Amino acid sequence: MENNNCEKRADDRKITEKYYSVQFSVKDLVSAYRFKLFDISANGLCILVREDSKVLKYLKTGDTLELEYYPHESPRDAENLKTRIRHITKNKSGGPKEHFFVGLEII
Repeated sequence: MENNNCEKRADDRKITEKYYSVQFSVKDLVSAYRFKLFDISANGLCILVREDSKVLKYLKTGDTLELEYYPHESPRDAENLKTRIRHITKNKSGGPKEHFFVGLEII
């Protein structure tokens, strides 16, 4: 019997096994923002941001930011990684409808 549940994505999906969340600051906003990482799109990595979050107004597709990635095993050992915003997409499927998926690409 053939296994139809095999992974069909070409991209390495190990990043969310290593990192649990990301944190970043945006110019003009006092607070740092921390988000749990999700691995749900064809290219992998994203965060969920509430549509009424102040930070959403400062994020644009194509922006490059320095994000702090927090590992599962040792949250104190965050790594700063240059990251590009690949997309900002309104959630229209299951889960919280008042959120946007913000796709991330480590560069």
